[in-house]
Amino acid sequence: MTQIATTRWSGIAHAPRTPTKARVAKAILKPTVNRVPVRLTFANGTTWGAGGPDSPEMRLVRPKAFFARLGADTKIGFGEAYMAGDWTAGHGTDLADLLTPFAERLTSIVPEPLQRFRGFVDTKLPHHQRNSLDGSRQNIEAHYDLSNDLFTQFLDPTMSYSAAWFEDDNQDLESAQLRKIDAILDDAHVGEGTRVLEIGSGWGALAIRAAKRGAKVTTITISKEQAALAEEKFAEAGVDVDLQLVDYREVRGEYDAIVSVEMIEAVGEEYWPTYFATIDKLLAPGGHVSIQAITMEHHRYLATRNSYGWIQKYIFPGGLIPSLQAVDDTLAEHTTLAVTNRRSLGQDYARTLREWRDNFNGNWSTINAQGFDETFRRMWEFYLAYCEAGFKTGYIDVHQIQMSRTNETGR
Repeated sequence: MTQIATTRWSGIAHAPRTPTKARVAKAILKPTVNRVPVRLTFANGTTWGAGGPDSPEMRLVRPKAFFARLGADTKIGFGEAYMAGDWTAGHGTDLADLLTPFAERLTSIVPEPLQRFRGFVDTKLPHHQRNSLDGSRQNIEAHYDLSNDLFTQFLDPTMSYSAAWFEDDNQDLESAQLRKIDAILDDAHVGEGTRVLEIGSGWGALAIRAAKRGAKVTTITISKEQAALAEEKFAEAGVDVDLQLVDYREVRGEYDAIVSVEMIEAVGEEYWPTYFATIDKLLAPGGHVSIQAITMEHHRYLATRNSYGWIQKYIFPGGLIPSLQAVDDTLAEHTTLAVTNRRSLGQDYARTLREWRDNFNGNWSTINAQGFDETFRRMWEFYLAYCEAGFKTGYIDVHQIQMSRTNETGR
């Protein structure tokens, strides 16, 4: 049984006492699972689900607590129940493989008559997670400042925390990450003497790659932990990079190329106009922009834009995934920029996440020794598998997006 540190995980240490909601959740889940090719097994031998003996197994360890969490908060309770150990993947079942059939049916898994009640279960983003200048710093610190040593245990040597781009099944993660970075730099026309602005430094891999092309690189971040390690990596690589610990709204200057990798998800919908208008303002005449962004289909974005879910509560506070149309619409209304090319890396992200999860689990003893407990392990494992299933099924995607000005005289 999972032991939960009540002082650290007070929100999930005890299942909520909501017997009526728990009964409702159980009544809804049974017919839902019976349409999915999985097996949901109880300790007494009872089995739900449309899956056969070789299908993925979801094993309920504490059914009462599981249904209580699911009934109390449908969107958050499922993940919290996994964190608490109320359910787990069965023996021989990979967690992402178990979640995949659910992800494939995510838009239809709840019966249509019940979907009209979505507004009663959707919770809006808490005010303190808004991505204002102060809010953004707090949101970034909550995830990226956990520990550089933690991220070192599951990322490749480039420390790239974003989708790789694999050339084939045999390419290793590190070289696939460098291929991804090179594609972004190529789309932004980065070369000798190019003035480059990178929004969101990460741990410095892209800035190093750009500097080695002879570019004059400025990179910005609001993560103190990332900045400290990035500076060390710049020194090790022997490159001259101007790293600034500032928000994108505080940047000044003019740049021939502006790049950003999976940072827009942390901007927040209300600040997308500011984000893209800032890029437009900083871009020199004839300049190019290349960003990598996690995306979802527009109708899903519209349905979830005001929701608050497990991923926002525990992993990425303030996060919101845009649609390609939302990006196009924001550019058209607030900038002189337009998209000139797109490249999907969705399946590459599923593979990237699988490799991260394998590394995380393989190095758990080292991570555990750093002070991260079993509840954290289950939270991180669920996060990586949950995202892998989403990309694998196409529920979410990721794109490299190239932009340039539609009219250079229209600034």
